[in-house]
Amino acid sequence: MTEHLTIVDHPLVQHKLSLMRDKETSTKSFRQLLREISHLLAYEVTRNLPMTTTRIETPLEPMAAPVIEGKKLALVSILRAGNGLLDGILDLVPAARVGFVGLYRDPETLQPVQYYFKVPPSLEDRLTIVVDPMLATGNSSVAAIDLLKQAGANNLRFMCLLAAPEGVARMREAHPDVPIVTAAVDSHLNDHGYIVPGLGDAGDRMYGTK
Repeated sequence: MTEHLTIVDHPLVQHKLSLMRDKETSTKSFRQLLREISHLLAYEVTRNLPMTTTRIETPLEPMAAPVIEGKKLALVSILRAGNGLLDGILDLVPAARVGFVGLYRDPETLQPVQYYFKVPPSLEDRLTIVVDPMLATGNSSVAAIDLLKQAGANNLRFMCLLAAPEGVARMREAHPDVPIVTAAVDSHLNDHGYIVPGLGDAGDRMYGTK
Protein backbone atom coordinates (compact mmCIF):
# COMPACT_ATOMS: atom_id res chain seq x y z
CA MET A 1 0.00 0.00 0.00
CA THR A 2 2.21 2.78 -1.27
CA GLU A 3 -0.29 4.78 -3.28
CA HIS A 4 -2.42 7.37 -1.51
CA LEU A 5 -5.67 6.16 -3.08
CA THR A 6 -6.80 2.60 -3.85
CA ILE A 7 -10.15 2.05 -5.59
CA VAL A 8 -11.36 -1.52 -5.13
CA ASP A 9 -12.95 -2.32 -8.50
CA HIS A 10 -13.70 -5.98 -7.76
CA PRO A 11 -17.00 -6.99 -9.40
CA LEU A 12 -18.59 -8.04 -6.09
CA VAL A 13 -17.72 -4.68 -4.53
CA GLN A 14 -19.15 -2.72 -7.45
CA HIS A 15 -22.31 -4.85 -7.63
CA LYS A 16 -23.05 -4.49 -3.91
CA LEU A 17 -22.33 -0.77 -4.06
CA SER A 18 -24.87 -0.35 -6.87
CA LEU A 19 -27.49 -2.10 -4.76
CA MET A 20 -26.69 0.24 -1.86
CA ARG A 21 -27.03 3.31 -4.06
CA ASP A 22 -30.59 2.36 -5.08
CA LYS A 23 -33.02 4.47 -3.04
CA GLU A 24 -35.48 1.55 -2.95
CA THR A 25 -33.05 -0.66 -1.01
CA SER A 26 -34.43 -1.33 2.48
CA THR A 27 -32.70 -0.46 5.74
CA LYS A 28 -32.19 -4.15 6.46
CA SER A 29 -30.66 -4.83 3.05
CA PHE A 30 -28.51 -1.69 3.18
CA ARG A 31 -27.08 -2.72 6.54
CA GLN A 32 -26.37 -6.27 5.33
CA LEU A 33 -24.76 -5.05 2.12
CA LEU A 34 -22.55 -2.62 4.05
CA ARG A 35 -21.34 -5.47 6.25
CA GLU A 36 -20.64 -7.65 3.20
CA ILE A 37 -18.82 -4.93 1.28
CA SER A 38 -16.73 -4.11 4.34
CA HIS A 39 -15.36 -7.67 4.26
CA LEU A 40 -14.13 -7.09 0.73
CA LEU A 41 -12.68 -3.65 1.46
CA ALA A 42 -11.01 -5.01 4.61
CA TYR A 43 -9.22 -7.57 2.47
CA GLU A 44 -7.56 -4.70 0.58
CA VAL A 45 -6.89 -2.35 3.52
CA THR A 46 -5.11 -5.13 5.45
CA ARG A 47 -2.91 -6.05 2.52
CA ASN A 48 0.85 -5.99 3.25
CA LEU A 49 0.52 -6.46 7.00
CA PRO A 50 3.89 -7.40 8.53
CA MET A 51 4.24 -11.17 8.90
CA THR A 52 6.36 -13.52 10.97
CA THR A 53 6.30 -17.26 11.60
CA THR A 54 5.45 -19.44 14.56
CA ARG A 55 6.08 -23.10 15.14
CA ILE A 56 2.97 -25.26 15.03
CA GLU A 57 2.20 -28.92 14.49
CA THR A 58 -0.18 -29.96 11.75
CA PRO A 59 -1.70 -33.45 11.90
CA LEU A 60 1.26 -34.55 9.75
CA GLU A 61 4.36 -32.68 10.95
CA PRO A 62 5.73 -29.51 12.60
CA MET A 63 6.07 -26.40 10.46
CA ALA A 64 6.93 -22.70 10.58
CA ALA A 65 3.50 -21.15 9.92
CA PRO A 66 2.95 -17.52 8.84
CA VAL A 67 1.12 -15.24 11.30
CA ILE A 68 0.59 -11.49 11.56
CA GLU A 69 3.40 -9.80 13.45
CA GLY A 70 3.18 -7.20 16.21
CA LYS A 71 0.38 -5.88 18.40
CA LYS A 72 -3.28 -6.37 17.49
CA LEU A 73 -4.72 -3.97 14.92
CA ALA A 74 -6.63 -0.93 16.09
CA LEU A 75 -9.90 -0.21 14.31
CA VAL A 76 -11.31 3.26 14.86
CA SER A 77 -14.87 4.10 13.85
CA ILE A 78 -15.97 7.66 13.14
CA LEU A 79 -19.41 7.66 14.76
CA ARG A 80 -22.03 6.83 13.95
CA ALA A 81 -21.95 5.55 10.39
CA GLY A 82 -18.46 4.10 10.76
CA ASN A 83 -19.90 1.32 12.90
CA GLY A 84 -21.42 -0.28 9.80
CA LEU A 85 -17.96 -0.87 8.34
CA LEU A 86 -16.50 -1.70 11.74
CA ASP A 87 -18.79 -4.68 12.25
CA GLY A 88 -17.69 -6.22 8.97
CA ILE A 89 -13.96 -5.87 9.66
CA LEU A 90 -14.42 -7.38 13.12
CA ASP A 91 -15.90 -10.47 11.44
CA LEU A 92 -12.48 -10.95 9.81
CA VAL A 93 -10.23 -9.59 12.59
CA PRO A 94 -12.13 -10.37 15.79
CA ALA A 95 -9.11 -9.79 18.06
CA ALA A 96 -8.63 -6.19 16.90
CA ARG A 97 -8.77 -3.40 19.46
CA VAL A 98 -11.54 -0.88 18.81
CA GLY A 99 -11.77 2.88 19.28
CA PHE A 100 -14.38 5.53 18.54
CA VAL A 101 -14.23 9.15 17.46
CA GLY A 102 -17.49 11.07 17.83
CA LEU A 103 -17.80 13.88 15.30
CA TYR A 104 -20.80 15.59 13.77
CA ARG A 105 -20.81 18.03 10.90
CA ASP A 106 -22.11 21.52 11.58
CA PRO A 107 -24.76 21.99 8.86
CA GLU A 108 -23.86 25.66 8.39
CA THR A 109 -20.05 25.54 8.29
CA LEU A 110 -19.68 21.83 7.30
CA GLN A 111 -16.88 21.72 9.90
CA PRO A 112 -16.57 18.79 12.34
CA VAL A 113 -17.47 19.16 16.01
CA GLN A 114 -15.99 16.59 18.41
CA TYR A 115 -18.16 15.06 21.16
CA TYR A 116 -16.42 11.73 21.96
CA PHE A 117 -12.95 10.19 21.80
CA LYS A 118 -11.95 6.78 23.19
CA VAL A 119 -9.15 4.73 21.64
CA PRO A 120 -7.01 1.69 22.55
CA PRO A 121 -3.63 2.11 24.26
CA SER A 122 -0.25 1.88 22.51
CA LEU A 123 -1.45 3.24 19.17
CA GLU A 124 2.18 3.99 18.32
CA ASP A 125 2.75 0.22 18.15
CA ARG A 126 -0.36 -0.66 16.14
CA LEU A 127 -1.59 -0.35 12.60
CA THR A 128 -4.65 1.87 12.99
CA ILE A 129 -7.45 1.57 10.43
CA VAL A 130 -9.97 4.43 10.48
CA VAL A 131 -13.41 3.67 9.03
CA ASP A 132 -16.23 5.92 7.84
CA PRO A 133 -18.53 5.08 4.91
CA MET A 134 -18.34 8.53 3.32
CA LEU A 135 -15.30 10.70 2.56
CA ALA A 136 -17.17 13.85 1.51
CA THR A 137 -15.57 17.19 2.42
CA GLY A 138 -12.82 15.31 4.24
CA ASN A 139 -13.08 17.63 7.24
CA SER A 140 -14.28 14.97 9.70
CA SER A 141 -11.75 12.42 8.50
CA VAL A 142 -8.88 14.90 8.75
CA ALA A 143 -10.02 15.92 12.25
CA ALA A 144 -10.25 12.28 13.38
CA ILE A 145 -6.77 11.50 12.07
CA ASP A 146 -5.41 14.66 13.72
CA LEU A 147 -6.74 13.36 17.05
CA LEU A 148 -5.34 9.88 16.49
CA LYS A 149 -1.89 11.21 15.63
CA GLN A 150 -1.99 13.30 18.80
CA ALA A 151 -2.79 10.04 20.66
CA GLY A 152 0.36 8.44 19.21
CA ALA A 153 -0.83 6.70 16.04
CA ASN A 154 1.83 6.81 13.32
CA ASN A 155 0.77 3.98 11.00
CA LEU A 156 -2.73 4.80 9.75
CA ARG A 157 -4.99 3.74 6.90
CA PHE A 158 -8.43 5.08 6.01
CA MET A 159 -11.22 2.89 4.67
CA CYS A 160 -14.46 4.24 3.24
CA LEU A 161 -17.25 3.09 0.99
CA LEU A 162 -17.53 6.22 -1.16
CA ALA A 163 -15.32 9.26 -1.67
CA ALA A 164 -15.65 12.63 -3.38
CA PRO A 165 -12.69 14.19 -5.21
CA GLU A 166 -12.82 17.10 -2.76
CA GLY A 167 -12.42 14.76 0.21
CA VAL A 168 -9.58 12.82 -1.38
CA ALA A 169 -7.75 16.08 -2.10
CA ARG A 170 -8.33 17.36 1.44
CA MET A 171 -6.94 14.14 2.93
CA ARG A 172 -3.96 14.15 0.57
CA GLU A 173 -3.15 17.70 1.59
CA ALA A 174 -3.54 17.18 5.34
CA HIS A 175 -2.35 13.57 5.71
CA PRO A 176 -0.38 12.42 2.66
CA ASP A 177 1.01 9.54 4.74
CA VAL A 178 -2.44 7.94 5.21
CA PRO A 179 -3.51 5.63 2.35
CA ILE A 180 -7.21 5.63 1.41
CA VAL A 181 -9.08 2.49 0.35
CA THR A 182 -12.54 3.01 -1.17
CA ALA A 183 -15.03 1.35 -3.50
CA ALA A 184 -15.55 4.43 -5.69
CA VAL A 185 -14.74 8.10 -6.17
CA ASP A 186 -17.91 9.88 -7.28
CA SER A 187 -18.40 13.05 -9.32
CA HIS A 188 -18.57 15.91 -6.80
CA LEU A 189 -20.16 17.37 -3.67
CA ASN A 190 -23.42 19.31 -3.80
CA ASP A 191 -24.11 22.56 -1.94
CA HIS A 192 -24.99 20.62 1.22
CA GLY A 193 -21.74 18.66 1.22
CA TYR A 194 -23.32 15.39 0.03
CA ILE A 195 -21.53 13.10 -2.42
CA VAL A 196 -23.16 13.01 -5.88
CA PRO A 197 -24.47 10.64 -7.20
CA GLY A 198 -23.67 9.01 -3.86
CA LEU A 199 -26.18 7.03 -1.85
CA GLY A 200 -27.63 9.63 0.51
CA ASP A 201 -26.82 9.77 4.22
CA ALA A 202 -25.18 6.44 5.11
CA GLY A 203 -26.07 6.70 8.80
CA ASP A 204 -29.74 7.43 8.11
CA ARG A 205 -29.98 4.61 5.58
CA MET A 206 -28.22 2.18 7.89
CA TYR A 207 -30.30 2.93 10.98
CA GLY A 208 -33.60 3.99 9.40
CA THR A 209 -33.45 7.56 10.70
CA LYS A 210 -34.08 10.86 8.95
